[in-house]
Amino acid sequence: MGADDAPRYGVLGWPVGHSRSPAMMQAAGLTRYQRLPVAPDAFADTVRALYGAGFRGANVTIPHKEAALALATTASAAAREIGAANTLTFAADGEIAAENTDAPGLMGALADRPMRSALVLGAGGSARAAIWALSRAGADVSIWNRTPERAAGLDGRVVREAVAADILVNCTSVGLDRSSSPFKDLPLSADGLREYKTVVDLVYRAGGTALLREAVKRGIVTVDGLEILVCQGALSFTLWTGLAAPLDLMRASARDADSQL
Repeated sequence: MGADDAPRYGVLGWPVGHSRSPAMMQAAGLTRYQRLPVAPDAFADTVRALYGAGFRGANVTIPHKEAALALATTASAAAREIGAANTLTFAADGEIAAENTDAPGLMGALADRPMRSALVLGAGGSARAAIWALSRAGADVSIWNRTPERAAGLDGRVVREAVAADILVNCTSVGLDRSSSPFKDLPLSADGLREYKTVVDLVYRAGGTALLREAVKRGIVTVDGLEILVCQGALSFTLWTGLAAPLDLMRASARDADSQL
């Protein structure tokens, strides 16, 4: 099979220019993996056309994870329970299979850190995966969202202000904008981070997000979004190829790409 005949893969998002997935996946051997910027109103039509354009799979990021599950013709039990999908697989018969690797990716990045309790910021697709995974790991999960009604029905206690916990997980898009302070839009102060043993930010930036930098200053263990990206991406790679993912190579490539921004 020539390079032009190799299966195509990509990452669907809006925006998606910040994604390090192409560098990571290309290094792993998916040489025709690309960014796919798609506005919400074009998402369904675009996804349905991908198989015909040579695509066999796609990752999904903000804001399409819930729409990806709704569009799929089949879905794993985990994706259905979470209510969001971040990995799609396309078949010749038009089948679109949905999976969620965000949940196990987060748990892989957290390793053996204490997680008796957790505060999750956000109620979108990534937050739903985090809440699902942490709850099933036995954590008492609190959920804060700017619109509390959107968090209703999720597997946790909805709160209107930050509460102390073992783990803080930021699943909002706060931090994508370099120019703004995370504490302007989140229910936290910098010193309030002392209430957490581990701070996780799903947003990733070279040198860490402002939220993680403030946590490091206070001696708090941090987990950055790139590590979670690598863990969930490795699971997607294996789902598509049936091969073990070259985890160290993917991690190095993602971090090298991030450092060039």
